Amino acid sequence: MKALSLGCIADDFTGATDLANNLVRAGMRVVQVIGVPEGPLAVEVDAVVVALKSRTIPAQEAVEQSLAALRWLQAQGAQQVYFKYCSTFDSTPAGNIGPVTEALMDALDTAFTIATPAFPDNGRTVFKGHLFVGELLLSDSGMKDHPLTPMTDANLVRVMQAQTRRKVGLIDHRTVAQGDAAIRERIAVLRAEDVGVAIVDAVTNDDLLRLGPALAGMPLVTAGSGVAIGLPANFGLAPSAGASALPPAGGLRAVLSGSCSVATNAQVKHFIDGGGPAFAIDPLQLMAGDDVVAQALAWAAPLLAQSPVLVYSTAEPSAVKAVQAKLGVDEAGAMVERTLAAIARGLVAQHGVRQLLVAGGETSGACVQALGIAQLQIGAQIDPGVPWCHALAEAAPLHIALKSGNFGSADFFTKAFKALP
Repeated sequence: MKALSLGCIADDFTGATDLANNLVRAGMRVVQVIGVPEGPLAVEVDAVVVALKSRTIPAQEAVEQSLAALRWLQAQGAQQVYFKYCSTFDSTPAGNIGPVTEALMDALDTAFTIATPAFPDNGRTVFKGHLFVGELLLSDSGMKDHPLTPMTDANLVRVMQAQTRRKVGLIDHRTVAQGDAAIRERIAVLRAEDVGVAIVDAVTNDDLLRLGPALAGMPLVTAGSGVAIGLPANFGLAPSAGASALPPAGGLRAVLSGSCSVATNAQVKHFIDGGGPAFAIDPLQLMAGDDVVAQALAWAAPLLAQSPVLVYSTAEPSAVKAVQAKLGVDEAGAMVERTLAAIARGLVAQHGVRQLLVAGGETSGACVQALGIAQLQIGAQIDPGVPWCHALAEAAPLHIALKSGNFGSADFFTKAFKALP
């Protein structure tokens, strides 16, 4: 079998499909696997994305899982490795971006890599080393209130330096604007100064396309999904409609939302304001022992034949903090994830849902595991960073979209189903 051009490790499930989506758009045939496979792939593709659920687990566990993924990708002959994290650089001073990056660098015996979460199509830009979310600095955006990884500093050089023993530097926008040769020259200077990781500015897709050729042959690339648009050309690949073809869709439709991001809050509101049927999960009911899973499935049963239904635990930051104060941060999140995952399993196995949209990285990971999905075929994009996928779940084949909490327009929950053939 042909060796892989690109082997990717993603730190959550929605991030994995986000990355795979950009690679498919740029012409790569891509399969996303859930966790580290036990054996080789049965199909020939250009890239594989290994989806882990490692973004917010203890750093050492994230390192161990990432190294296991690396070993499997190396066994498949991956020519270049890509560590993918969120476009809002979700992490804490303890990790996990820094520790995983360092472990991969050590394992690949490479002294230098780049880091940039820039994804201009979704309003994530890096300028003078500072990350912007739309017009706002990261530290002024809704990410400052993230329940697990609050981002209160937009200076990525400083954020990354707190997580790694290697020296962190910057490739700024003036260098990027000059193209491949200037970027390579700047990399040589940084390496001579013992810099191990360089944050890279990018404010437009053109910046990412200029960066791409400079990364050819680099053993390890670390980034959000944006950099992916400039890499397939290094392997002689170009955009092609066939790369995103999926089987035709059928069956009933549902949305599960566990994200508390600003974008997902707006999407939940838009769906409800438009008359969409919605069932809210109250974590305090879960704590009281109520069988919320059974209640949600019974509520959905008569409605599914008429329209998509929404089951959500999405809430404003103040409400999330109130629940966390009573249950604890970890238990509050885990309890909701387990509930939404069980509802996902019931909707597919019992109620005939074959088109499922899941919002939130942690929620997506829990649902994919509950459904017994081991592999995803990546299809066409709905919104930047969010493609439809086709999966062979334990209960039945289905189309599924895994949406990062921060992604998608306000009408995403309704327009997504219209995008399926």
